[in-house]
Amino acid sequence: MREVRCFVDLPLAEGASMELPDVAAGHLVRVLRLGPGAAVTLFNGDGFDYPSTVEEARKQLCRVRVGAAQRNAAESALSITLLQGVARGEKMDLILQKACELGVAEIWPVITERTEVRLDGERAERRHAHWLGVLRGAAEQSGRARVPRLAPLESLSSALARLPAGQRLTLSPGALAALAALDLDSAAAVQLLIGPEGGLGERDLQTAAAAGFTPARLGPRVLRTETAGLTALAVLQARWGDLG
Repeated sequence: MREVRCFVDLPLAEGASMELPDVAAGHLVRVLRLGPGAAVTLFNGDGFDYPSTVEEARKQLCRVRVGAAQRNAAESALSITLLQGVARGEKMDLILQKACELGVAEIWPVITERTEVRLDGERAERRHAHWLGVLRGAAEQSGRARVPRLAPLESLSSALARLPAGQRLTLSPGALAALAALDLDSAAAVQLLIGPEGGLGERDLQTAAAAGFTPARLGPRVLRTETAGLTALAVLQARWGDLG
């Protein structure tokens, strides 16, 4: 039987009877048609699952009894931060969704030389909220109990200025070293920089090099932005993470 998972941005405590937020309640009751007695696993990003039981379900209301916390084992020991040049429309949604499924710990959307998407002020806030919803849905689907941290949208140079220490990689078809052949410390954090459509510009590459990013190749073909980062994440997880 398929496990029903639901993210709630609220504290969760064993034995509590709580009314779920409208969006979560509507999905469980109107879309999944759960009724009293149905099982649902709640999580709020603290790394634990809370197996719970629906007590009341009607229209937009769903009340549940929260069960005991259980540690979730779906998180990778390899902490990966994806710095992704913002891609257009559904491409960005796809990247976020699949990066979450592949176990990424953080995602930093960045504006680069060749970024074609223009987001300012309120529009940027709306897009950030939308992206966060995509990540929460992907965490529910993939069985994670942590939603990847989504950093605020900013320029590449600004992001690199505040990026914490880590093993820094970016993709380049002309790089001497293959990604899978690099000597990485699996206990350290890995930071992966991927350009938008059209890739990283010369100024971006110079900025990344100055910040300590090592270029690596994936193969002889040029990959689209929605393919490159996800392929690199899979390589990293298979070689040093939990896909082996």
